[in-house]
Amino acid sequence: MAPHKSNFLKLRRLGIDTNLENIIFMRADSQVSKSEGFTANTRVLVHHVNHELVATLNLVTSDLLLEGEAALSEAAFHLLKAQEGSLISVSHLKPIASFSEVRAKMFGQSLSEKAFARIISDITHGYYSKIEMAAFITACAGDHMSLDEIIYLTKAMISTGTRLKWKSPVIADKHSVGGLPGNRTTPIVVSIAAAAGLIIPKISSRSITSPAGTSDTIETMTPVTLSIDKIREVVKKEGGCMAWGGAVQLSPADDIIISVEKALDVDSSGQMIASVLSKKAAAGSTHVVIDIPVGETAKVRTTEEALKLEYYFKAVGHAIGLSIEVLRTDGSQPVGKGIGPALEAQDVLAVLRNHPDAPTDLKNRSLKLAALLLESVKKVKKGEGEAYARELLENGTALAKFYRICEAQGGFREPTVARFRHEVVALQDGVVTRVDNRKLSKLAKLAGAPKSPAAGIHFAAPLGTIVQKGQTLFTIHSESKGELNYSLDFLNSNNNILQITSA
Repeated sequence: MAPHKSNFLKLRRLGIDTNLENIIFMRADSQVSKSEGFTANTRVLVHHVNHELVATLNLVTSDLLLEGEAALSEAAFHLLKAQEGSLISVSHLKPIASFSEVRAKMFGQSLSEKAFARIISDITHGYYSKIEMAAFITACAGDHMSLDEIIYLTKAMISTGTRLKWKSPVIADKHSVGGLPGNRTTPIVVSIAAAAGLIIPKISSRSITSPAGTSDTIETMTPVTLSIDKIREVVKKEGGCMAWGGAVQLSPADDIIISVEKALDVDSSGQMIASVLSKKAAAGSTHVVIDIPVGETAKVRTTEEALKLEYYFKAVGHAIGLSIEVLRTDGSQPVGKGIGPALEAQDVLAVLRNHPDAPTDLKNRSLKLAALLLESVKKVKKGEGEAYARELLENGTALAKFYRICEAQGGFREPTVARFRHEVVALQDGVVTRVDNRKLSKLAKLAGAPKSPAAGIHFAAPLGTIVQKGQTLFTIHSESKGELNYSLDFLNSNNNILQITSA
């Protein structure tokens, strides 16, 4: 039945940015609010011509809106394909049937494949509020998902979005589970793999809880917001790309869930596996190398936990048709010198350019991952991958490929530099014996990373470094004095980020 004439409202554009949140603003005393019995924070269905979306209602009690008017957040305007002056109708949203299955999960019940499909479909269609998604994420966090449930969640995520297909039977990819500051191997591995003739359409994410995601770092050097057609064009021309996944609707439910995980500062292993592998499968990958850093203050803290994660990655990969190889790496301290988008980009460029001061640990880790990828797709024999990868890196072939990929994506630029810096020095002589990765990451985020691309930390005191009193341990970079002061307040209350033991 068509909405009654009195149920229509004329849209007014107020230019309100709510990020990805769909919000509708209506007068509390409007005829529609009264007749429908709407209250603030109600989830409502908004209709415009042939489009509809679910939005959260905010009620206005001032004269910001006139009688008969409504406003939408910019995100909702875009999705509804509406303009100022368009007529919309607003109705109640029916109860979400799949949320009963979320409640069951909250009380420890296992969910079926169909249940996960219903939940993910409803999330993709925007039926879940952020609170309801938070409930789903929390119910699945920790060790609360079985292997079967992770497989079901992964399949559900794949089925809700676009899936790329390539002519080549072998499509390479790599991923790090994260939790380690500065571990920015992707641009180096992609450049080596593409230079070796592999097809590697790398679709990466932005930061969830870290000072920089892969896309955040790459974006300081080249555009990453590419359409699917542009990705195909770049890959056809250069064999590889480095794009942001949020722009292309590959496993779109994952992007929605990640936005809530970021607010909760939660990154559970089951959902992380589903997130990673659904994106890989949707991108058309066939062979994937996974980097799992292991360390006391990394995301994965013990070898036992890493082995379990490796088993799950391989099992889920097998279930969805992916060949998975895992490399367990040292997660006891940051990789490279930079923590934050532009600082990490400077490390990447130093390695690709074979600069004498390039971080050796980042170079070696990238070579090991590239070697495993080359061997997994049988480009070289087992045991020969690292030598081949090193040759491509050190003779400049990988750097040339990196530049060509950047040019194909829209051009290369040097990373920016922060305006404000503060050196943190040793208060005693001794040896660096412990690094707290989590606190370093938090310090970099308080300094402004990744929102401020040049913000972060330049780290100069890896484990085993012999330091003297007054020697610089790390330098905080910030693009504003306010953010620099936030980081210094945290630093002053947490003086155990590095442990220095007397020699």
